[in-house]
Amino acid sequence: METIAIVLKEPEHVEITRLALTDPTAEDVVVDVEWSGVSTGTERLLWSGRMPQFPGMGYPLVPGYESVGRIVEAGSASAIRAGERVFVPGAKCFGEIRGLFGASASRLVVPAKRVVPLDSQLGDRGILLALAATAYHAMAAPGSSPPQCIVGHGVLGRLLARIAMAIGAAPPVVWEKNPVRAGGATGYQVLDPEADPRRDYKTIYDVSGDASLLNALIGRIAPGGEIVLAGFYSEPLSFAFPPAFMREARLRVAAEWQQPDLVSTKTLIESGRLSLDGLITHRHDAKSASAAYRIAFDDPACLKLVLNWSHSS
Repeated sequence: METIAIVLKEPEHVEITRLALTDPTAEDVVVDVEWSGVSTGTERLLWSGRMPQFPGMGYPLVPGYESVGRIVEAGSASAIRAGERVFVPGAKCFGEIRGLFGASASRLVVPAKRVVPLDSQLGDRGILLALAATAYHAMAAPGSSPPQCIVGHGVLGRLLARIAMAIGAAPPVVWEKNPVRAGGATGYQVLDPEADPRRDYKTIYDVSGDASLLNALIGRIAPGGEIVLAGFYSEPLSFAFPPAFMREARLRVAAEWQQPDLVSTKTLIESGRLSLDGLITHRHDAKSASAAYRIAFDDPACLKLVLNWSHSS
C-alpha cells in the first residue's frame, strides 16, 4: 500500500512524494485523507528549521497533526467501521521516513484508538479539533482559571476566547497589534495592547509564541496573577525577577492536548456551544503544498490554511 505525502526533506524544502505505508494490523484503520491543516506553530518551526531538538526530531519527515478523512479499512480488533469520517491527530506509518507528526498524506495507517469519529457536517472544519483541544487543555488544568486577557488573535487565540465563553466564563480581552487580524471577534473585545490601560488581570494566556513578551505580561497582572504560556516557544524565556517578586507572579506552561480534551472539545462542538466557523481562511490543493506553506506562514491574513487531498492519487 502506498500514499502521497508531504515530506520535509530539510528546512524550507518541501516535496510531494509517494511513500510505502506500513501494513495495517488488526488494531489499525486505513484512512483516506480528505483535508489536512497547516499548523502555523509547530509546523512553521519544522519548516523553518527552528524546532528545538526532542526525541523523534529529524529530517526527512512527514509533518501534520490535523487531518480528516474516511475510513476505508478497519482491522478486526478495531471498534470503528469503514465509511466513518474521522479526525486523525498524527500517524507513524511511513517506514524509515519520520512521522512528525505524520498526518499530511493522502492515505494513513493509524491505530483505531487514535482516531476520533466526526459529524460529517463539519466538513473541513474538523481539522480544527486539535487546536480547539489545545485551547481547552490550557484551561482544564486543576485549579486553573479561564483567561481574562489573551495575547494573540490568531486561530488559537480565537478558540481560547470562544471556549472560555462556551464554558461560562466572562468574555476575555484579546490583544492583537496587527490590524489585519483584529477583526472577526465574536462576543469579545480585541485591542492593541497599547490601548489597554489595565494592569490588574488575574489571568493572561499568551499564545503569541513570542519569548520576549514575558516582562511586559508580568507588568499587566494583578498581585498573585497567573501567566499561562499556551503557545510554542523556540527561544529561551527569561524575565526580570523584581517585578515578578513584587506581584508574586505565577507562571504555568500548558502542554499539548490529551485524549480527554479531544472528547470534551468534541462535546462542546456537537452541542452547538463552540463554533468553528470563520477560522479557515485559505484552501489549496495538496499538490501545491510548497506554495501553500509560504502563504500559511507569511501572509498575516491567513488564519488557517487547509490542504485538499481529493485530487491526489
